[in-house]
Amino acid sequence: MLSFFRVNALYQIFSLLILLIVSRLPIFLNGAPELIPELQWMLVGEQINKGFVMYSDIWDNTAPLSAMVYAGIDSIVGRSPIAYQFLAFFVAAFQVIYFNVVINNRDIFPKRTYLPGLMYVIFLNISIDCATLSPVLMGTSFLLLAFGTIVKQVNRLEATDEVFELGFLIGVATLFYPPACVFILWAIASLLFFSGATLRQHSLAIFGFLFPLFLTGLFFYLDGTYDDFFQIFISSVFQIRQYNLNDFRTLIATLFLPFTFAIFGFLRLVNATGFVNFQLRCQQVMMLWGVTGFLSIGLMPFLAPMQFIIFVPALAFFATNFFSSFKKQWMAEMLFMGSLAVMTFFYFQGANDSDESFAKLNNLKIKRNSSFPFKSKKVLVLGNGMEEYLDNYAATPYLNWNLAKYELENLDNYENVISILRNFEKDTPEVIIDKANLVPKLFKRIPALARRYHADGKGVYLLNS
Repeated sequence: MLSFFRVNALYQIFSLLILLIVSRLPIFLNGAPELIPELQWMLVGEQINKGFVMYSDIWDNTAPLSAMVYAGIDSIVGRSPIAYQFLAFFVAAFQVIYFNVVINNRDIFPKRTYLPGLMYVIFLNISIDCATLSPVLMGTSFLLLAFGTIVKQVNRLEATDEVFELGFLIGVATLFYPPACVFILWAIASLLFFSGATLRQHSLAIFGFLFPLFLTGLFFYLDGTYDDFFQIFISSVFQIRQYNLNDFRTLIATLFLPFTFAIFGFLRLVNATGFVNFQLRCQQVMMLWGVTGFLSIGLMPFLAPMQFIIFVPALAFFATNFFSSFKKQWMAEMLFMGSLAVMTFFYFQGANDSDESFAKLNNLKIKRNSSFPFKSKKVLVLGNGMEEYLDNYAATPYLNWNLAKYELENLDNYENVISILRNFEKDTPEVIIDKANLVPKLFKRIPALARRYHADGKGVYLLNS
């Protein structure tokens, strides 16, 4: 396979697309597991289309531009995992083609090949959850465009005012996926070390980065919801996360080989010869990309293979060098095919619901509650878990429990009690699922709510007819 993609011919673009289609074909034919984040994004889009305002009426830390995309999808097809997967395919196809075209057109490697695109396809399909339209997938598209701009600046050895575009693209990526904000450090460092950028041009890049963020803040300010935007979107980005050990086990299983190939590819560049200065600078730019990616891990909302899509350009870049550096090409072929088989195995392990599956992604999958009989009801879930929303609608702003619990658990605060009552009156749930055992205290604090509901089993409360 490596020898086939080493051929520099235009038809290889179609070969990459065919390979990407083949990698996604099992999902298109058999469907993918129902994922908690995917359901959450669908609920966000659904609530926006009902006329609720993000962050004030919908308590979720989905980024503004991602929320707009999800609202657009919901307005056309409603809740449709297939639509998410098809759109994710087109975004992935753009990234694969753009990445390979930039590398070939700018002669970043000594020989023009389609191995970078091949590696990109493989690493973009290391896990079943990477096949959906996630914020990180959309944000990485704009970071790739920023990479193309950086390469032009490095090639000229003298920065131009296009650095504004560089910062702007990273700002837009941040509005899709907040952890992408750290890539402004990557851009500034790349301009500082590998171009002749002046202080004015560095300032222009930073202004370009802040400009879309400023416009977004201005929109919420004029809407009168800036405080909610700041508290939920901006502040939540920097909150401390608590991760489950199973998250790390899954990540180690799925990311071990891609990172191993990338690290060995980077190490082989240390003493390599035959590269011109421009190519060496591009290698260092990609090294900075990888370092910056590690900085973004602390800002990730949760740990899952899909979050590491932001590393794929750097992984594909250095893995390409690793497999290109073999003197005996048959060894590279054997290693690649063996590794591809292992990664394919882990890919399908993610779709397996068995508890014995190592890379099982159980923390991401929705576990359907067969004992929950309600459908097409307005539901509020107090506590972790979203399976009750699968066949129902979300009610009240309290969509994200990690954000909602700060108000719902502090019922001794009078302002919180008033806020909860207003939220219930604005969007009254027909069914309350109390997983956190909060309803007894909530009804004690707000008797008006207690009179409107009756218990229907343990932890289930129904609105009176």
